[in-house]
Amino acid sequence: MAEEDNLVLVFIPALAPLLLRAEELKGSALTEEEALRVRDNATCVTMTAEQATALEESRGYQDIDPENCWAEWQRLREELGRQ
Repeated sequence: MAEEDNLVLVFIPALAPLLLRAEELKGSALTEEEALRVRDNATCVTMTAEQATALEESRGYQDIDPENCWAEWQRLREELGRQ
């Protein structure tokens, strides 16, 4: 398998804290459109799946899946006790 086939997109900084910060700055819950705008304007890089796994382990948490951003953001908000 070629190394290019093993590349994944990784948000730097992670998408979860970006969404948390956007919500803090707004002072209320993000709408779906706002959350997707944060995702769409965030910086991401490509790295191998192995590098992404190592980064995730060093962060200590799994980031939000950008393909399922809204649903995972809602789950995370609930876990954090946000209203």
